[in-house]
Formats: sequence, C-alpha cells, structure tokens
Amino acid sequence: MSNGHKVVRDRIPAILDEQGLKYEIKTLSDEDYLEGLIRKLDEEVNEYKADRTIEELADILEVVQSIARISGVSKAELEELREKKAAANGGFTKNLYLERIGD
Repeated sequence: MSNGHKVVRDRIPAILDEQGLKYEIKTLSDEDYLEGLIRKLDEEVNEYKADRTIEELADILEVVQSIARISGVSKAELEELREKKAAANGGFTKNLYLERIGD
C-alpha cells in the first residue's frame, strides 16, 4: 500500500478504518484536487502500460471523468465532445499508424 501524498477514491478512509490502519486525510480545494487528479492520471496510465488490464483501464476512465466533473463538464458533455471529434476526424478503429507526411 502507498504511503500517501496522492488523491484517493472516496471509500479509502472507510477501507483503512476496516483494516484498523491509522491515516491522515484532508479535503483539497477544487484547484488542488484537479492538480492531484492530473498526477493520478499519470499514475493510472503508467499502471495500465505495465499491466494492460481492463481494471487499470477502468481506473483511467474514473480519473478522466473526475477531472471532467471538477472542471464543470458532465459525462454527457464529455461524451458529446468525443463523438463530435470522432465524427470530424474519425475514431481509432482502423489501427492506422502515420509513418510520414511529405517527401
């Protein structure tokens, strides 16, 4: 288990209580929490790169949705923007890899 200094899921204090562990926790401002979430996103992406499990991918999605929420963007708005960008530029379904542009 980590020694802390990072944002954690909402139920972590209850889980630590159940395990009889002592801990310190504080509530961050939205600005500080956003910075913590961005660091958490890096952590989760690195864990996915190492493990490539669906659980790690779900963790990435949870953090992305939390970043959107703290930024005032709903899941629906985020999905709408994703769909709009996919309609304009395509998605990532054809396994394309750009090797070069121009001569």
